[in-house]
Amino acid sequence: MDSCADRARKQKNKEKVTSRRLGPPGRRVLLIKLPGNMTSMPTVACKHAQVQPLMNFRGKVNMESFCLRRDKVVFVVGATGTGKSRLAIDLAERFRGEVVNSDKIQVYKGLDIVTNKVTEEECRSVPHHLLGVVAPDSEFTPVDFRHHALATIKSILARGQLPIITGGSNSFIDALVNGGPEVQLRYDCCFFWIDVSMPLLHLFVSRRVDRMVEAGMVDEVRSLYRPGADNSKGIRRAIGVSEMEPYLCSENTADDRTRTKLLEEAVERIKANTCALACRQLEKIERLWSNWDGEMNRIDATEAFLKEGKEADEAWERLVAGPCTIVLSKFLYGQDPKSHDLSIVKPISVSIPM
Repeated sequence: MDSCADRARKQKNKEKVTSRRLGPPGRRVLLIKLPGNMTSMPTVACKHAQVQPLMNFRGKVNMESFCLRRDKVVFVVGATGTGKSRLAIDLAERFRGEVVNSDKIQVYKGLDIVTNKVTEEECRSVPHHLLGVVAPDSEFTPVDFRHHALATIKSILARGQLPIITGGSNSFIDALVNGGPEVQLRYDCCFFWIDVSMPLLHLFVSRRVDRMVEAGMVDEVRSLYRPGADNSKGIRRAIGVSEMEPYLCSENTADDRTRTKLLEEAVERIKANTCALACRQLEKIERLWSNWDGEMNRIDATEAFLKEGKEADEAWERLVAGPCTIVLSKFLYGQDPKSHDLSIVKPISVSIPM
């Protein structure tokens, strides 16, 4: 029977053999003793000295810098007439953003008054994309928008700017957000939904149509008018084109009284169809976000629409632009904007998960 000394000597020799068997030529293998019944794992002793990790960090370590950060994209949605473009431009000015139009009619060239495109003055030097770039008689589908919008977003981010997508065509937004994995996998998204009391919005839309008529909408539609043209394609789908057709068709043959009546009826149809569009847009927004696993910031801008002049601007800043600035600052940087006067800001009316 082996003595204790013999057994210890045999075990030592066995470990030496194991080391020689596991180790590659010219390398020495160390056996790491693991607790319990776990198998020992060999490690190769490298000939080059390993650089030791620097442990004496100064101050608090921000572990987020070691994680993969996704780019940020902002969406501003809402019914027609609620101030989407205004908010998008406000945020673009404050966060070095560029606006990407997602209105399926405003993508076409022409009819700037009818389609209510933002003017050069209203843009405030903020770059706008996919606005008035498609030939009037062409077809521009949600799939087309998604393709061009993704390329535009990538280009904006490459310049170090913030993409802000806004427009009333929720089918375009749906195609971009839910039509493929790119957006949800690549980007962190922040959504703002501007909402206004529907009766008040209808009144605002009616007044806006009157202003459009005064600005030359009739002449603009007349320049596009062609008897028998298909008004279901391209820019001719814009509200105001088919509604004006009875008036334009009889403009040179009817008497003054008849022409006046036909024009009034056309304007009323434009108002009614625009209000109906606003209702459909609200329904689509609710359906759209049921497919989005995220949060939407819903802002009630009704009070701002009840004011006029300077009071309206102050209410807009207090109830819409100011709170959205805070939300977006937290989204982008994880903190409140130090330059913003928080004393005039009220919380966003409703913030709901969709």
